Parts: sequence; structure tokens; C-alpha cells
Amino acid sequence: MVSNSKKLLICGYYGEHNLGDDALLQALLADLPAGCSVVVTAADEAQVRKRFGVQTCNRRSFVNTFKGLIRCNFLIFGGGSLLQDSTSFKSLLFYSALIIAARLQGKSILLWGQGLGPLRRWYSRLLVRLLLANVQSASWRDPDSAALAKELGRNPTPSDPVGADPVWGLARGHWRGKGGAIVLAWRPTPLLQAPQWRTLLWAVSLLAQQSERQVLWLPFHANQDRGMLLDLYQKGFMPEALWQCSRELNLERPEEAMAEASLSGLVIAMRLHALILAALTGAPCAALSYDPKVSAAAAGLSCQCLDLVLLQNDPEQIKNIWINQLDKPLSSNQIESQINSSKKHHRGLALELGQINSKLFSKGT
Repeated sequence: MVSNSKKLLICGYYGEHNLGDDALLQALLADLPAGCSVVVTAADEAQVRKRFGVQTCNRRSFVNTFKGLIRCNFLIFGGGSLLQDSTSFKSLLFYSALIIAARLQGKSILLWGQGLGPLRRWYSRLLVRLLLANVQSASWRDPDSAALAKELGRNPTPSDPVGADPVWGLARGHWRGKGGAIVLAWRPTPLLQAPQWRTLLWAVSLLAQQSERQVLWLPFHANQDRGMLLDLYQKGFMPEALWQCSRELNLERPEEAMAEASLSGLVIAMRLHALILAALTGAPCAALSYDPKVSAAAAGLSCQCLDLVLLQNDPEQIKNIWINQLDKPLSSNQIESQINSSKKHHRGLALELGQINSKLFSKGT
């Protein structure tokens, strides 16, 4: 048990109205032992405080986050891919500075359920090499991240497990959606320009018409995905028949997304955590991969996955792939395998928190 006087700073992409990151935080908080006092970095602090009942600090302000760190004994990077430079090198510097500040204060650091990279700059790789040497414990969400950490000089230990994404640790649902709607959890990406959008949308239109299904658009990231349906229609990329049978959902919680997936005949997911949450209900799934993490998750489920880099200009062929997945739920064994794999993050977290609590107790703090 961790004493009530011990506080954890959980750092991540929280409070950004992204259902996937909300699901990560939900899974992490459920993994913490009783008695932990938590401060969470968040953009929309009021939303995170109300939803999760935790203290918060402004994740977009280093000064505010640093003040949160001072109040805490332990720093956790909670899921996602924070140590990367594809968003920006500035983002990597922010998280690097936080790790360095924690070490200067003698505080332990855990990278929990993390993806590592991409690191496209040589100096990014050098910086992360130095950071990994100062992190007490890490659990990786995929083998590629663990391999990159090893390449950068971090020797794997029992407290550095590799497991499936931590969102697999959420409670399972039950699929009851035979004959249900087609659910799209899509996102903007530079890989999809006008020709590619037209190909995919024609394929969905053909699928909806042949199966006589409604199409529900599920924005996972409110700031990026909401309004995509209308935007694609106004740009002239969408067949009129698809527009007529489409509707955009407005959901605020991961469990609401799971409820929609449980009633669907097929979920076509581009968002990683949309795929995972749908799979947790056992719903029929297909993936569109804009990133290797999506391909890896689809491979773990043995579900159909189209790589957007290699997308063929053949709506009929794509439609045929998807129609073969309609009303065919995922293998329960494959789902259970992913759930069991994700438990490695829980064990790594419990081990590290137990060790740090022993150290703090021995110091009488």
C-alpha cells in the first residue's frame, strides 16, 4: 500500500477531448494501488477533475507542470508516445526537461505503456539515450518500442516489460450488433488526399448500399475529427448516397464508444484506440493504418487491415474486403491474448511503486 502522503504526477496528452487518451488515463488510474494521491497534467483541467476525481495542472505550461512535479514524489508518463519528435522537437524538449527536473529532485520516473519514437533527428536520439539512462522503470506497448530503447542503450530488465496497449486493461463488453450500423472512427492524415478520400468513401457507399446499413461517424478526437463528415461532403469527395445514410455521433466517454461498437455490424477504425475499444466488445472490426501502431494492433487481432500508404484505387475491391467482415465478430481467444499481454504494464507499475514506497518509508518521508 502507498501512503496517502505519496503523490504521483501523471503526465500525458490528457484533457484534449481525445477518447483514446481518456481511455489510457482510465486504465492507469484503475491500475494504481489504493491510497495513491494523483496530479494529472491536462489541457481541459475542469473536465479531467470532474470526470476522474483527481487534481490537475496545466499540461501546456511547463511552469505549471513543474509546480505539479514539486508537489509529487513520483513521475509517470502514462501511455501514448511522448518521447518522439514527429509532433515537434519542442514537444520532446518539454518532456525531456520534465524528466531531468524529476531526476534533479531525486524523484523516480516510470514510463508506463509507452510507445517510443519516431526519432527522426540524430540529436533527438542522443537526447532520448540520455533520458532512458535516468528512468528507473519502463513498460513498452509494442516490441518495436522496446527494440528502439535497447538500440539506444537501455538494457531490458524484469521491470521493463513489453505488453499490448494498456487500454486492453479496461473491462470487456458484449457484442450484440448483428445487422447493425457501420461505424467509422477515422481521422485526418496527410496520407489521404482527394483521390484517396474518394476511393475510400465510394467503398463505404457501396458497402452501405449493398448491406442496407446506416453509417455512423465516430469522432475520437473532438478537435481533429469532429465535422469530418460535413467537410468531406462539402469538398465533393462523398457520394450523395453515402451522405444520405450517414450521421455523426457526439460522444464524450470511452464507454460510450464501446456501447456504439457493441451495437455495430462493423467498425472500420483508423484510430488505434477506437480499434482496441471496439475489439474489447468483440465487435467485427477492420483497420485502416496511417501508422505502424495500427497495423501492429490489427495483426494482434488477425483482423483485416489496409495500409493507407499502399491503398489501391479500387473501391469495389475494398468494399468486398469489408463486406466479408460484416457481422463476423473477432476471435475471443485473440482478444483474451491481448488482454493478458496488457497485464504486464500493471505488474511493472505495481513492482516499481512498491519499490519507491519502500524507499520513501525507510527515509521516514
